[in-house]
Amino acid sequence: MSQGPRSGLAAVSSALLAMSRHLEVRDVLKTIVASARELLDAEYAALGVPDDHGGFAQFVVDGVSDAQWKAIGPLPRQHGILAAMLHEATPERLADVREDPRFEGWPSAHPDLIDFLGLPIRDGDEVIGALFLANKRCPRPEGGCGFTGEDEELLSILAQHAAIALTNARLYERSRELTIAEERSRLAHELHDAVSQKLFSLRLTAQAAAALVDRDPTRAKGELQHVAALAAEAADELRAAVVELRPAGLDEDGLVATLRTQVHVLDRAHSARVTFSGRGARALPAAQEEAMLRVAQEALHNALRHSGAERVDVTLDRHGGGAVLRVADDGTGFDTQAVRRAGRHLGLVSMRDRASGVGGRLSVESAPGKGTTIEMEVPGG
Repeated sequence: MSQGPRSGLAAVSSALLAMSRHLEVRDVLKTIVASARELLDAEYAALGVPDDHGGFAQFVVDGVSDAQWKAIGPLPRQHGILAAMLHEATPERLADVREDPRFEGWPSAHPDLIDFLGLPIRDGDEVIGALFLANKRCPRPEGGCGFTGEDEELLSILAQHAAIALTNARLYERSRELTIAEERSRLAHELHDAVSQKLFSLRLTAQAAAALVDRDPTRAKGELQHVAALAAEAADELRAAVVELRPAGLDEDGLVATLRTQVHVLDRAHSARVTFSGRGARALPAAQEEAMLRVAQEALHNALRHSGAERVDVTLDRHGGGAVLRVADDGTGFDTQAVRRAGRHLGLVSMRDRASGVGGRLSVESAPGKGTTIEMEVPGG
């Protein structure tokens, strides 16, 4: 949350550097909003990324508590002044947003917004977001807006850099998706090779058994038993190829089965040993299962890509009416305070957001040379 106004080149530089440090889209959006609110000393700030269906794919706010945000309800649609910023790509500076003819009201739990400053975030000719501030913390001129032309210029600079940071974050996430696709492709190739080897061995063993049937029935029987074992192994490999390469089905399979499948895939795709244990965990509300799965995926990505771990253990245990997820690795670890100060969160901010968003908590234990343990607890339903 903002602590007060900041001004001058140092404040602008600080805001721009903060945006450039993040790679996760959600982290970038939150940093942009918090930086804009602090820099221009506003009570509220928000940033919406539009989807293709008249709504918002993401909508991040600053200045509103979690409880108030939940009470407000679903994400807003593209209407009124938000739609104008997105579709007309023009700035909006208003003395009282409620008196604008395009104003269409807001939910009862929504805070009252008065003076308003909004700008589109553009990547070339494409509008990729709308950034706005409300309720400037200063005496308002009679009948005028607390936000000034200088504020608009400053927010315009921030919006231009926000477009770069957001585009880079999207490219990073896309590269991660491609990496996952490459891992799955490699795994498919490995499984294909394994099955082919099993079938080749099975064929040779069957031929040997056939040649020994008349000459040495005892040896032939042994070879046939070997054929049966190889056939069973080939069937197991084929089953793995079918089950583990299909997309995760959280809705159909539940959290335990989905985590077990993904861990098996990663164990095959990486040199590190990756294990999963689910002890007594029961079904959770869908939002909590989704959040736990995403946190597990982020933690596994960090452990396998950045920590140099030789072993990563994932556990999901029942805890009261809810559950506790742990992802522990024996990698290089890190200084959690130093990482936080440097702004390199390794996705920790987004993981904490996911946990708090479903009423849970997230803790991180790590130290240089001591590995890392990420634990997430949710209350259940």
